[in-house]
Amino acid sequence: MTTRLNPYLGFRGNAREAMEFYRSVFGGELAVNTFADFQASDDPAQKDKIMHSMLETESGLTLMGADTLEGSDATPGTEHSVSLSGEDEAELRGYWEKLSDGATISAPLEKAPWGDTFGMCTDKFGIVWMVNIAGTPPSG
Repeated sequence: MTTRLNPYLGFRGNAREAMEFYRSVFGGELAVNTFADFQASDDPAQKDKIMHSMLETESGLTLMGADTLEGSDATPGTEHSVSLSGEDEAELRGYWEKLSDGATISAPLEKAPWGDTFGMCTDKFGIVWMVNIAGTPPSG
């Protein structure tokens, strides 16, 4: 897999509905994971919220989205970010090092519950970046 750069959209509780709509517009395959799928929230009200979704179309379009949890920033401008993902660890770590220089780190680049290495930062210009390096899914 080559490195991919794509938009990542945040929603207030209707990520599943929105991503299903985008699938009806663009076609393609939609993968959806909830917070419960990764035991990422102890709040029962959040278990069915979307932690991550990805729409991939035959024409090469990729759109990702998730629900922004209560208590998280949802002011205008924060409901989207840019995602960098792929398997080339050296390349992606290089991008992370440069993007995170002078940035606010909200999630350090480290092993994530889904088996990948993941980090998130807001760069010195206010843009939110997510870097995901493909890894081995956890067994179980």
